[in-house]
Amino acid sequence: MTTNAAADEPTPRPRRRAPAGAAVLREDVTEAIRAAVFEELAAVGYARMSIEGIARRAGVGKTAVYRRWRSKLHLVLDVVSALAVQGLPAPDTGSLEGDLRLLYEVTSRALRHPVASQIIPDLQAEAARNPDIAEALQKTLREGQDGVASRILAAATERGELGPALDTDLALDLISGPLYWRAVVVRSPKLPKGYLGSLARATAEGLKAL
Repeated sequence: MTTNAAADEPTPRPRRRAPAGAAVLREDVTEAIRAAVFEELAAVGYARMSIEGIARRAGVGKTAVYRRWRSKLHLVLDVVSALAVQGLPAPDTGSLEGDLRLLYEVTSRALRHPVASQIIPDLQAEAARNPDIAEALQKTLREGQDGVASRILAAATERGELGPALDTDLALDLISGPLYWRAVVVRSPKLPKGYLGSLARATAEGLKAL
């Protein structure tokens, strides 16, 4: 996507002027930069990523990036943290096993996406050296997933499939752990046939036994 950096701050409309000295930032330029961050991370990794490379890939000038973020670190933290806010749709199949199966299907596709499969391990390595990245990555990988999983547990409890004294933290670990291990840690090139269905069934039975 090619965007004229000089046009990043169009003249404000009459009667809706921004305060004196305030920049008016175009949303399409911001989104182009965010998309370029993912592409650049996948292509060269965090350590080699640069504002120049991001700007070039987004088709803007470096100043368009610096108007929005003051450094590469702040840009990556903003983009990664935004993923947790987006979240996943909460399944509503009418059964615990069905909800888990749908969650696993969506999560598996997301984790095994070519871009995500390259970015996540790289950011994990950086997280070991940078606590800010570690915090943002934890928010992305855990809070978004746990929010959906918590709603699945609440619905199952309301239906009577799970008891009210369920250990929620242990249950969330049980839901998220196996698939994350397969897709991100071990990085299996392909899941065995029927794996997600078997995982959903085993997880549902494990949760009922807690």
